[in-house]
Amino acid sequence: MSAVAPPVVPSNLQVYNSYVEDPIWQRKFTIIWCSALGFAVLVSLPTVILSIRNGQAFKGFFGISEDFGKKGYRSVAINQRPIHRSVRKVSALWNAMNSVVLWAPPKLKLNVGQIFIILAYLSAVIVCIIVDAPLISNPNRAGFLALAQFPIVFLFATKNSILGLLLGPGNGYEKLNFIHRMAGRLMFLAACIHGSLWIRNHLQYNIPILGQQKETSGVASFSLLGIIVLTSLKPVRKFFYQAFFIIHVLTYVAFFITVCYHTIYASPWIFPPLAFYGFDLLMRMFRYRIKDAVLLTPGTEMTLVHVNDCDDGWIAGQHVQLRVFFSNRVFESHPLTILSAPPSRSCLSNPGMYLAARVHGDWTRALYTYARKEHARLSQLCEKQSQDELGDASGSGPGALVQVMLDGPYGGSSVDLGRYESALLVAGGSGITFTLGLLDDIVGRCVKLDRAGGEITRRIEFAWCIRSFGYIEWFAPMLTDIANVALGSSLELHISIFVTCLCDPEAVPDIPNSIVTINKPSVYNLLNDLISPSSFSSTTSSDVEDDAAKMSSSASIEAVNPGGGVAVCASGPESMTTEAQNAVARLGVTKGVMMGGIALHTELFTL
Repeated sequence: MSAVAPPVVPSNLQVYNSYVEDPIWQRKFTIIWCSALGFAVLVSLPTVILSIRNGQAFKGFFGISEDFGKKGYRSVAINQRPIHRSVRKVSALWNAMNSVVLWAPPKLKLNVGQIFIILAYLSAVIVCIIVDAPLISNPNRAGFLALAQFPIVFLFATKNSILGLLLGPGNGYEKLNFIHRMAGRLMFLAACIHGSLWIRNHLQYNIPILGQQKETSGVASFSLLGIIVLTSLKPVRKFFYQAFFIIHVLTYVAFFITVCYHTIYASPWIFPPLAFYGFDLLMRMFRYRIKDAVLLTPGTEMTLVHVNDCDDGWIAGQHVQLRVFFSNRVFESHPLTILSAPPSRSCLSNPGMYLAARVHGDWTRALYTYARKEHARLSQLCEKQSQDELGDASGSGPGALVQVMLDGPYGGSSVDLGRYESALLVAGGSGITFTLGLLDDIVGRCVKLDRAGGEITRRIEFAWCIRSFGYIEWFAPMLTDIANVALGSSLELHISIFVTCLCDPEAVPDIPNSIVTINKPSVYNLLNDLISPSSFSSTTSSDVEDDAAKMSSSASIEAVNPGGGVAVCASGPESMTTEAQNAVARLGVTKGVMMGGIALHTELFTL
């Protein structure tokens, strides 16, 4: 008797098995975002290769270093190959096309490229949740997709991420953190769909919502996830950062535990986040340094931190997490940008690692007050001495000796100024700490190291926008040191300081090749003037026009070939960085290829 095949249930009558179908969509979603990330790494490969050649790819990978056997600072040349003309043309074309995505619509606080990434991510999540899924009767698909986003949330959250190496310099956690925030919110959205529809079904069939382990742990997991999202909103991060940080750490640990009690399908998605976080903690152990430092107060509302015995291990534009051991503030750490280049290429009369903390909160105010009190006490002790060994280039006299803990460095500029003939550095307020470090670095490379790395930079426009004339004294000695090094060299440097209020014009110091004006700058006009062949007219000093004219004539050079490209770096308030993005987007499309391309890096550290 022949065997008879069992009857096949029609597809429209089959019961949906979510525990078979939904994991398939988890894998599809994972393939989608991994493929997109792989494409981004592939596009960034030329930048990574270039950073490896010029020695910046792994700079600071194991933290700040000290040369114990050094006897005076020595110049270190970088072995960088000159860029072929055809490669430069391709780079200019790519920068011109890429400038389109830099445009930032008003009030969105994201540029076109970031908006595209978010919309693509949102589309992938929604499609994977709703396609062929009976969400009303069985909303498990949304829960599975919430679990699938665990690796993304942690991959883009950790400071020491492997992405920082794969995407090249200038693409650290501070640039990728917007994906972490969006992934967390979409995880919460998926959990909302999953939880709310299951609660609806329980209410419809009179099933208790609490009582059983699966339901109770599910409600607990959803509540913890809601706490994480609500306490991560910008007002909470801005005004209650310490509370946000503690709640964030405690709740995600509790969330991991409860979600594993809720479903056995959660455990495979827990291990990648644990690996990412473990790698981050391991790298921080290698990067922690405890150093002696000196606190100086060169002006009102500003504290300079001169960290001793830091010779290498960072590049210009990077920042560190600083913890100062003073009073009762030993448990607080804050990110501060390194405002100087490494001593081997720095132009400062007293090189080293300098950090600046402007009074903008209780911690910075307490640090400033402590430094002022120590300064007054030490001034009385060394009243008869003209200069104590604790003084530095700022000329502020004795400072307070403290111990600090450094975690870093992190971040940095994605634009190598040495690859472009013209550079525009724009800063607002304390954002100068970023652009001042870049200026110190590029002037040192072009003049002090005599372009040993193949730098082609010829013209630099340095613009700083501040609210008061008194703020100039914060960094006037450093700007003077850098301007003096550039004076009479093949590098044409012009410093423009814009003051937005009429306060004390007599407080303006004499900085070579600088001009101080009372207005608010337009980044577009600054950039447009820079790319014009006759943009650098005779510069005048803020105090004595004749002296400045002589210095300008001695430092002037021939008009620069516009084919060498323009690098733009902006740091400061969000309005200024957004204006810089829009200016580059506008000029990059119309004149980008003609002048060799426009490269942009903006620095905006937000909580």
